[in-house]
Amino acid sequence: MYDIPFLRPNLVKKEQLLPYFENIEASRIYSNYGPLNHLFETRVIAQMFGGTGAAVTVHNATIGLMLAISQCKRPRGKYAVMPSFTFAATPLAAEWCGLEPYFLDIEPDDWQMNRAQLEETVGRLGDQIAVVVPYATFGSAIDLTLYDKLLQDGIPVVIDAAASFGTTAAENTAQFGKGFGGAVVFSFHATKTFGVGEGGLVYSADQNLIQRIRQAGNFGFSSSRESVMLGLNSKLSEYTAAIALATLEGFQAVRERRQTIIGYYHRELQQQNLLLRGWSSQKMQGQVPLQFFSMLSPDSSGNREVIRKLASHSIEARTYFSPACHQQKQFQSCSHSDLRATEWIADRIVSLPLWEEMNEATVRRIVKVLGSMTEENAI
Repeated sequence: MYDIPFLRPNLVKKEQLLPYFENIEASRIYSNYGPLNHLFETRVIAQMFGGTGAAVTVHNATIGLMLAISQCKRPRGKYAVMPSFTFAATPLAAEWCGLEPYFLDIEPDDWQMNRAQLEETVGRLGDQIAVVVPYATFGSAIDLTLYDKLLQDGIPVVIDAAASFGTTAAENTAQFGKGFGGAVVFSFHATKTFGVGEGGLVYSADQNLIQRIRQAGNFGFSSSRESVMLGLNSKLSEYTAAIALATLEGFQAVRERRQTIIGYYHRELQQQNLLLRGWSSQKMQGQVPLQFFSMLSPDSSGNREVIRKLASHSIEARTYFSPACHQQKQFQSCSHSDLRATEWIADRIVSLPLWEEMNEATVRRIVKVLGSMTEENAI
C-alpha cells in the first residue's frame, strides 16, 4: 500500500442512489434502455451538450468504440488511422471491427495526433482508409477543424474521448464534441473523472448514427425483434444508469475540485522551478478536469527511475502510455509512420496522482520528490 495512491475512485454514496433504486423497484425494469437510462441520456444532452445532438449509453467505452467504428467505417477500407500514443482499447476496437490499425505520431506539445502526418496519410492511402480515430489525449479538447473536413470529404471519424467527459472546448464553455458530426466516445470507468464503475457514452450531432449504434447495441434488432444488422449487447443496466444520474447531479463540484488540485500542481511546479529544470507538461486545450497529472521527465532520467523514486517515498505513479501501442506485442506488425515524438514522450512520461481528497500538502510532497531527483541528477 502507498501513502499516496495513484487513483482513489470516489463514486456517489448510497444515500444519493436510493431514490433511483426505488424507481427501479417500482418499474421492475432493469435493463434494455430503461426509463432511468433514457432520463440520463436526455439530461446529458440538455446539460452537457446544450440540447444539440444525441447520445446512447454503452456498457463500456471499448464497446462504444467498436459499435461506432462498425457503424461508421467505409466497407472497402482496410485501415483505422490513429495515434500510437493511446490506450490499447483503441486499436483493439478497430481489430474487432476487422480493420488494421495504422499508427501515426503525435505533436510534441499537445500530444494529439500529428495533423501534417494525417493529411499526408489520407492523401497517400485514399480509399484504403476505413475510419480515422483520433484520441483526445488525457481528456484534452482537440481542434476539430481537420476532422470536420474529413467528414465532409466522406472519411468517417470516431473520436476516442475516453477521459474528456466534463472537458469544455477551448473557444466556449460547451462540452467538448458538441455539434460534431462523427462519433465521440466517452468512458465512465470508475477511474475517470465521471466514474460510474463501468460504462460509457457515444455522442454525435448525427442522430441517425446514434440510432444505428443503439440498434446495433441491442443485438441489431428491428422493431419486430429480428436481428437485421451486425450487433452485440452493449446496454447499460438501470442500476448503472441510477449511478450515472446521481453522479451527474454532483459533477460540477467534482470538476471544480479537480481544477483546484491541478492549480496546486502548477503552483508547486513553479515554486520548485521544475519547468525551468527540464520538466515539461502537456499543452492542454479547454478546461480539463484531469483524471491524473502527466509530466515529462528530463532527458537525464527516464520515467522508470522516476516511478521507482516516487515509490520509495510511498507515492504511486504510472506511465501512460509507455509502451506506446506500436511497441506492444499485439500491434507490432501494424503499419505506422515515423513515430519519433511518440517514442520520445513514451520514454519520459510520468503520470502523477490526482484524486479529489488530495490537498496542497499532498501535492507539495509529490513535487518535492521530483525536485530532489532533479537536484541529484545535476550533481
